[in-house]
Amino acid sequence: MSKTNAIRILELAKIPYSFTSYEYNEDEIDAVSVAKKINVSPDTVFKTLVTTGDKTGITIFIIPGNSELNTKKAALASGNKKIEMLPTKDLLTCTGYIRGGCSPIGMKKKYPSFIEETSQLNPEIYVSAGIRGMQIKISPADLCNVIGGKFADLI
Repeated sequence: MSKTNAIRILELAKIPYSFTSYEYNEDEIDAVSVAKKINVSPDTVFKTLVTTGDKTGITIFIIPGNSELNTKKAALASGNKKIEMLPTKDLLTCTGYIRGGCSPIGMKKKYPSFIEETSQLNPEIYVSAGIRGMQIKISPADLCNVIGGKFADLI
């Protein structure tokens, strides 16, 4: 499999990571399905949610795949009064990624990004490598550093 933009960024920054490939289908691109496919706990596979905030515009939230984003906590953490999910049709244009393959690393622009604080309880977590069928395993601290993110209570 060829290197994704996310992997190139990690290598350029000399950040340790590994990746896992898996077979996917259109009906099973959610993080819980991915966790089953790569045989890990769903609370270690994190999904990247792209939202729009009334003050910040595009804002990224990275949360465990088996959790739901608490929009009130997310708005508070990001300095917005309210946030809503970005329509799927706008995802590629804004991030350079498609649904089910949206990595928090290497988006078209640097957006305000927030990682669920409980991620720090794990030595490593999984996030999309930027394509369907591939996950990056990385420490939460390294992920936070490479994306210029912040840890916050989001669930």
